[in-house]
Amino acid sequence: MTEPGDGDAPADLQLTSAEWSMWQAFRNGSTCDLHIGDPARDDPHGQHLWGAERRVRARVVALLLLDGPPAQPGRVSALKITGAYITDTLDVAGGAIKPFVELRDCRFEAEVVLPESRFTTLRLVNCAIPRVEAARLQTEGDLHLPRCVVQSGIRLTDAHIGTDLMLNQTVVHKDRQGRSIMADGLTVTQDLQAEMLESYGELSLRGATIGVSLSLRGSRLSNPFGRRALNAPQLTVERTLYLTAAGLANSPFSSSATPPYGTVHTPSRGTRVQRFECEGGMRLDDGRFGDAVDFEHARFIMESDQELSLRRIQTPELRFLGERPQRGRVILSGARVVNLVDKSASWPGLGGLWMAGFAYETLIPRGHFPLSLRLQWVAAATPEYAPEPYEMLAASLRTTGEDSDAREVLLAKQRRRRETLPLAAKAWGVLQDWTVAYGYRPGRAAVWMAILWAIGTIYFSMSPPPPLKTGEAPPWNPYLYSLDLLLPVIDLNQSAAWKPGGGAQWAAAVLILAGWVLATTVAAGASRLLRRQ
Repeated sequence: MTEPGDGDAPADLQLTSAEWSMWQAFRNGSTCDLHIGDPARDDPHGQHLWGAERRVRARVVALLLLDGPPAQPGRVSALKITGAYITDTLDVAGGAIKPFVELRDCRFEAEVVLPESRFTTLRLVNCAIPRVEAARLQTEGDLHLPRCVVQSGIRLTDAHIGTDLMLNQTVVHKDRQGRSIMADGLTVTQDLQAEMLESYGELSLRGATIGVSLSLRGSRLSNPFGRRALNAPQLTVERTLYLTAAGLANSPFSSSATPPYGTVHTPSRGTRVQRFECEGGMRLDDGRFGDAVDFEHARFIMESDQELSLRRIQTPELRFLGERPQRGRVILSGARVVNLVDKSASWPGLGGLWMAGFAYETLIPRGHFPLSLRLQWVAAATPEYAPEPYEMLAASLRTTGEDSDAREVLLAKQRRRRETLPLAAKAWGVLQDWTVAYGYRPGRAAVWMAILWAIGTIYFSMSPPPPLKTGEAPPWNPYLYSLDLLLPVIDLNQSAAWKPGGGAQWAAAVLILAGWVLATTVAAGASRLLRRQ
């Protein structure tokens, strides 16, 4: 379109004054500022109409990007525009754009079409855009869309961002399919920052890969009439997924910088914060997170048929520290975490939590979370009896040296199991529980043995039985006789030498039966302990 060394625009373009200013600014790498100086009238999201003095045709912008004039000597060409109204559709699909591109405070009359285009760096800051169509977009550097308002969705399917993707304070409304941001298969080499994002529709990140961290601090995801507000199965984040609060002033959150690895930023005392809020379901199934998944201060507003689904996720740390969901379900089935950082007030009640096959190694409670509440947590996750959650909790407690609490958990498991048994087995279970707590409190057996031994000794001291054979019986000793009746297997050569009758016969039978009950229950408990259940 232009001759080598010719910096003038083609005559048939008939550039307006605004376009001529943009053309010259492109050649020397400066900013073409079309602001009029009135903040209200310069606001691209305001109600004021913009006149012809700010209008720039999309075909002229595309010409500069794809086949622009050479730079002025000693300068680097770049497209930097502020306060422009770009008419028609900006379409550079499939193009290779080498200049740096930064458009600030601009209005677009129609959608921005960028599929399969290649940029060095593209920044659209605080712009009003009907739609961004950028499937398979590639950038060597950043893609920034902060503070933009997009009326009909952003499409970034299979896009590849060379460094950072920034969507801070962006407002995105849904498209015809109900999706606000469609970014399945997206690859971001460094950070995806979408802090204080407002998404009205489904935010889809299926199979996306983020090279460092994904931050949704203080964001609001709203899709109450759809199935999910965030749909991100098979998401891979090399470090941390932040679904936490953002500080509105004087807070680490107010910075766009990504926190360093392993550091958790929380707003300082007295700082106003904006929670992360998800209105609708969330799906993170089969996700891989290298550092942590952080839900601190998060709020979930779901209908009864919606889920916060974390099925089969893998992460070194899960920080479940948000508000308790009032409706819907939290699903942790098959998830694998090392550290579970949680608080009792964050978990839903009975029927609202599923965690069959959920594996964790260490519990790190925040605040008051006694064993009684932890057992309620397990019970809430198992409307129907399942042994795995109890065994996982017991194993975690043993790992931290809390063997006594681990036994209490396994005792609670046996009591829960008893509810599923037939009447006869249930009665036997009640007897085991009442006597020696299913063997998890073996000290009870010694207490019962001592009580029964004392009763037997007193009874047989008052009513000694006659010898089985006169002259062959050993000297009468009610202590040894009672103990011989109580101890199964062990023979003290007392019980066989005497022949109780009447009430003494019934008393001897009770002692023998009680001895067998205590012995078998203690043996069962010992076998459980040896199996480390």
